[in-house]
Amino acid sequence: MQNNKLFNSPEILWEENASSFLKENSFPEINGAWKLMLLGDGSPTRHLQLLTKKETKIELIGMNLNNNSSDKDPKEINQLKPPLVKRQVWIKSHNTSLAWAESWWNSEEVNTNLTNKKEPIWKNLTKDRSELFREVDSISIVNSEWLQSEFLSEGPLWSRNYRFFRNKKPLTIIREVFNPYIEKWLGTSGIKGYLHLCSTTS
Repeated sequence: MQNNKLFNSPEILWEENASSFLKENSFPEINGAWKLMLLGDGSPTRHLQLLTKKETKIELIGMNLNNNSSDKDPKEINQLKPPLVKRQVWIKSHNTSLAWAESWWNSEEVNTNLTNKKEPIWKNLTKDRSELFREVDSISIVNSEWLQSEFLSEGPLWSRNYRFFRNKKPLTIIREVFNPYIEKWLGTSGIKGYLHLCSTTS
């Protein structure tokens, strides 16, 4: 197990259940491409590779035992059997960080399922063609100085939480934060329309 220093999870300024966007709602419109990236059940790592036409690579920040829970952690991690391991990565294309991700795993499951810890999660989990189910739980707006520094972009930033299921049981909980740079391919993200919903105290 690596014991590299992990980043503190970004501050959550606003969050909403993904199911709210499956029906009519009063939220500002998110354009189609961003809606698919945030709320779709496909692999964002693969989507980014399709958009950039270059291999999407992972830069592993670290994997540590998650001894201290935080109010920033997704509530769904309670569905995983402790002890838990927390993993953080940069998702990169041609040395540009297009996203950041953190995930939570049961400490035994992580070694079984992430045999190549420097590869994207979806490559690890699909290498044996076993059946998986991905469910997006929520999308949020987050911010942190270290993310802005790596992304070379001002926040706030779009984020999402989702779970992978295998045999009807949660396997891992994942949070991803996207670099606004990908507007280059997806168009305007629409995040400005949501800023009035964000907490002013965060």
